[in-house]
Amino acid sequence: MALALEQVGVAFGGFQALAGVSLVVQPGQVMGLIGPNGAGKTTCVNVLTGFQRPTGGRVMLGGRDVSAATAHAMRRLGVARTFQAGRLFTGLDVLDNLAVTGVGLGLSRHHAEVEAIRLLDWMGLAGMQSRSAAGLPYTDERRVAIARALMGKPAFLLLDEPAAGMSEPEAADLAALIRRIATELGVGVLLIEHNVGLVLSVCAHVVVLDGGRVIEAGDRRAILSSRAVREAYLGADHEEAA
Repeated sequence: MALALEQVGVAFGGFQALAGVSLVVQPGQVMGLIGPNGAGKTTCVNVLTGFQRPTGGRVMLGGRDVSAATAHAMRRLGVARTFQAGRLFTGLDVLDNLAVTGVGLGLSRHHAEVEAIRLLDWMGLAGMQSRSAAGLPYTDERRVAIARALMGKPAFLLLDEPAAGMSEPEAADLAALIRRIATELGVGVLLIEHNVGLVLSVCAHVVVLDGGRVIEAGDRRAILSSRAVREAYLGADHEEAA
């Protein structure tokens, strides 16, 4: 069972946000999606999670065309995500942030709380259950958002800029958590990040976007040696000057 884009395009009026983008996220693996600002990374996430319908191509889940599925339907099909802003329910405590998500996915209140407690403990956040989401430090807010996304045992987790604003040690802790999500839970992870070092440290395969198109895909060595990637990040003038 894989989650994939097949030659996906997205147009907003005359603006082509994505053009012929293909990628595949496999269960139990961490895949990276990088590119400069405006490359189309978040649009890819929105298409994969049902927040944006493609204007061309297909979204496939386990061999089934889910291009027309809503965000709610995709979540119930096992495709979860986080957002660049944590988007926690600030009027609730940490436990209820997870439990209300479980209830929304069809669990009883009791079973939702049991799963929420288990997840928080697994992530080392058991001591935060009763803390208000509104007062959490930035890094804890991101971790709780990831825990909430893992409610309902999704098959895939899409992380949109989870390390934004984190220090180097905090990003390293995040990388360790992402590896555990893939290896211990068997979840396929798509990591969208500006922190290229983090992506290359944790992802076996990376796709690079620029201008809504895939300009490179491969392992760490392929990405680091790619002229197209260097030009996308540094500009052609910089390459010529070097």
